[in-house]
Amino acid sequence: MYDVLLGIGLDDEKRAVAQAEVVADLPDAPNEVTAHLCHVFQDNPEGASVHQLGTVRRAREILEEAGVNCVHYEASGDPGEELIAAADEVDADLICVSGRKRSPAGKAVFGSTTQTVVLNADRPVLAVPGPDGE
Repeated sequence: MYDVLLGIGLDDEKRAVAQAEVVADLPDAPNEVTAHLCHVFQDNPEGASVHQLGTVRRAREILEEAGVNCVHYEASGDPGEELIAAADEVDADLICVSGRKRSPAGKAVFGSTTQTVVLNADRPVLAVPGPDGE
């Protein structure tokens, strides 16, 4: 079995779709892959759960249509750090993220979840290009 942790953002369905399609295309994905659909909440005053997020539901639809087993995972805190911790907890073989195109100044001001994961994870990271090659 092969466990893949997908870091799914809140408001970017196109990125979630791209990630799901890449994971669904992994060799023998329907028989060998479990996709851990993870969202890290930074601010959640309504108490939403990962099951309620449209981006997560859409990724799950694509993966399930391809026959890939899916489970949900949610965390709260810094997205980069929490994705790495989630990967450790589920013993993921791969972390799948999709970043936004940002200038160096934008990364310094706003941070970059993808950059944090790529630089600090102790397991392979698949950075999926966003829509339009971002």
